[in-house]
Amino acid sequence: MRRTITRLGPWQPHEEGLNQIILLLLLDNLPFSTVIRIQIRMQLLHFSLFDDFNNYLAFILSRAKDVPVEIRKVAGLLLKNGLMAVYNLIEPEHQQYIKLQLLYGLGEADQHIRSTCGTTISNVVQQGGISGWPELFHTLLHFLNSGDPNRNGGAMDALSKISENTPELLDSDDAWSGQRPINIFLLKLFEFFHSPHANLRKLSLRFVNKYIISMPSGLYTSKNKYLDGLFLLANEPDAAVRKLAFSKVKTTFLFFPDATFTVSQPLLKDVIECMLQLNKDNNDVLALEACGFWSKYWDAQIPPENLREYLPHLTLILLSNMAYPNDDDLLADAEEDESIPDRYQDLKPQLPCSDEDDDTCTICNLRKCSASALDVLSNVFGAKILLTFMPIIEANLSATGDEAWRDKEAAVLALGVIARGCINGLYPRLSEIVASLIPLLDHKFTLIRSTSCWTLSQFSKYIVQDSGNKKGYEQFDMVLTAFLQRISDTNKLVQGAACSALAILEEEAAEKLAPRLKEILQHLMHPLGEYQKRNLRIICDAIGTLVDAVGEELDQPVYVEILIPPLIQKWQNFSIFDKDLLTLLECFTSIVQALRSIEFSQFTEHLFSRCITIIEAQQQLAKAHPFSDKDFITCSLDFLSGLTGCFHNGIESLVLQSNLRDMLLKCCRDGAPDVRQSAFGLLGDLARVCPIHLHPRVPEFLYLVVKQLKIPKFEKTISVANNACWAIGELAVQVPQEISPFVATVISCLIPILHQSEGVVKSMVENSAITLGRLAFVCPDLVSPHMEKCMQSWCISLSTTRDGIEKEDAFKGLCEMVKANPSVAQSSLVYVCKAIASWTKIWSTELNTEVCKVMHDYQQMLTNEAWDKFMSDLDPLVKANIAKYLV
Repeated sequence: MRRTITRLGPWQPHEEGLNQIILLLLLDNLPFSTVIRIQIRMQLLHFSLFDDFNNYLAFILSRAKDVPVEIRKVAGLLLKNGLMAVYNLIEPEHQQYIKLQLLYGLGEADQHIRSTCGTTISNVVQQGGISGWPELFHTLLHFLNSGDPNRNGGAMDALSKISENTPELLDSDDAWSGQRPINIFLLKLFEFFHSPHANLRKLSLRFVNKYIISMPSGLYTSKNKYLDGLFLLANEPDAAVRKLAFSKVKTTFLFFPDATFTVSQPLLKDVIECMLQLNKDNNDVLALEACGFWSKYWDAQIPPENLREYLPHLTLILLSNMAYPNDDDLLADAEEDESIPDRYQDLKPQLPCSDEDDDTCTICNLRKCSASALDVLSNVFGAKILLTFMPIIEANLSATGDEAWRDKEAAVLALGVIARGCINGLYPRLSEIVASLIPLLDHKFTLIRSTSCWTLSQFSKYIVQDSGNKKGYEQFDMVLTAFLQRISDTNKLVQGAACSALAILEEEAAEKLAPRLKEILQHLMHPLGEYQKRNLRIICDAIGTLVDAVGEELDQPVYVEILIPPLIQKWQNFSIFDKDLLTLLECFTSIVQALRSIEFSQFTEHLFSRCITIIEAQQQLAKAHPFSDKDFITCSLDFLSGLTGCFHNGIESLVLQSNLRDMLLKCCRDGAPDVRQSAFGLLGDLARVCPIHLHPRVPEFLYLVVKQLKIPKFEKTISVANNACWAIGELAVQVPQEISPFVATVISCLIPILHQSEGVVKSMVENSAITLGRLAFVCPDLVSPHMEKCMQSWCISLSTTRDGIEKEDAFKGLCEMVKANPSVAQSSLVYVCKAIASWTKIWSTELNTEVCKVMHDYQQMLTNEAWDKFMSDLDPLVKANIAKYLV
């Protein structure tokens, strides 16, 4: 028998026992040493052995008003944990006493006591069910009707926690005399939307909002009352309640339209007007969230016409929110000149704003979200927004005086935002727009200069498009010149904006840049030595884009001399562990694919050696720090791959003099997929150019590349498997004797890829088909026995493969397989014909002859009648395309 410290009769706390427990709780809350705290806990544990210990805790929590609240909360926490462990073992009369005290505590003035009682009530219901506490819901409803704010709040808190722990109880038919408790409570809670107490408005709304998705009948039938309450609360003075109401308005109408109810025209107008009001709320977080509504509006597939009448008001609000506020941190940061070192936060990527951002969102996010909303509107309504919007833009652009610069900058930004969506309306004014923006590139305010760069770049496509005539070319030339001048701006923000804008213009202009290529290169190279980390990345991107745009036009001695030495000098200034080196490596990788001239080859030895040094250093570092950054290795491998692919045999002597082969083998074993991907890419390039220098490690390389194809779910490393598959094909062509021991294993990996081609990345299927063809050509006897399993799927894959040398190699293997497997080939004749018909033109005379011979052999296999029948059944387009091979 467990002992008790109570007397017979109705339970009452024994004063001595009560004081002892309170004293222990007080002592336990003081900063004693660990030893003393253990002694206190042991005494509490001793008291917990008495049957009515939890009664004492319930009394202290709910009734001991002269005890500090913190101590009462500790008693409540002990009670909650104790009941979770032993509730069903407690005597019924003690259970009843605890329940009464918890209900009494719901009406306490202190919110923490009410909350602790609510949590404990929820746990009791979870342990004993509602059948063990039939009076609970009646009491909570009584508390809601009491007019006492404390009891009102306590009841709501308890209901909210019950709905979290045991939601099915509130929405069950048999939980409360055949009624669903939720329907009764919802009707009552709607009334609290109008309560004079902000806390009760918030609690009631939070509880009701939990049931929007499940939509119980009580909420559905009272939807108008609910919506009226939402709109009321969305405009109320308390910001926390406004935010809660706003988020649910958005959820109800946008995220779950099918799960709630059809949006009627009057209600939709209310929602839109509510959002407009919130969009200009003084609370920046609410205004930010309201911006997200306009993007989500289209997701709900609500007709855009419903928004048309609000466009003038909405665009004006968005434009207002796009202006920088006086206290924005960026205003000070924007004035930093190029001599001030970049900080860590300058280098972090700038993420777009989300309506799920928390209260730490800045006003800068409001600006971005407003711009995003305007972008959506321009794409939906197009030029229709310009009638009322452009006069405001023009007025802001023409405003004078320093005090108007924020509105001017916002107007410039807005023009760039609507450039694509409203182009039909803006295009006739393009020359006016450009003429108004060009002078702003020299404006005294940094942010106007930088934003003007971006906005002009958004019109690049159309500026280039008009450059075919004299006036249009003059406009294009003026924009290009302005960007080049701003690249040398003394302000870092403008430098970066100008480089980014130039890159966009380069992409659109392409070969049109050729006449001014020397000048562009000079402007890009001039500030290179002064640029810091962030802008170095941006200008290198502009250089890479220029290289891609003009291609072989760049491969002239005069351009190489302007471009390469400054980059080399910058490259030499960085240590092999400096992250900025990666930026230059990526830039060189783009350049090397365009420059094949002798003038550039003088730099290859230095670049090659530096990459080898970087890889060696990083591999040594990885021994001590296995999780070190692998970007240095991957970038170096990618550059070496580009160098090998462009200079072919010119790289052979450099490979011979280095330990690249052994380092590459280590990279192929690396645990990082990115490293393996780049390593197998370089392996394939080296196999084409200088396979002799891969000896005697070729079998080890082959073992590793085949291993990549045997991974059960290589989808996670598809790029690694893709490069490995391609490398096998390159090795097969160059070292056929070395490849033969691996043929069967490779084919067993390739066949499933060809069979499941629809679920695999296209490039992987294409490489698998090419590699199988190359293996078939160099090892026909080893591949031939497998043709019955894969001839058809192989031909299907070849029929979608791009024309080129690699496809020619694959078809040489196909021709060999047709010769070696006449019966399999005959059963797959339709598929072989479709593969042959996929060629636009076979440029190789040798392969063309082989394909003609294959078709001739097929014709000989069949009787004239069977051949005629086959040809008549063939797809007309395929039939037409193979006709030239039947001669």
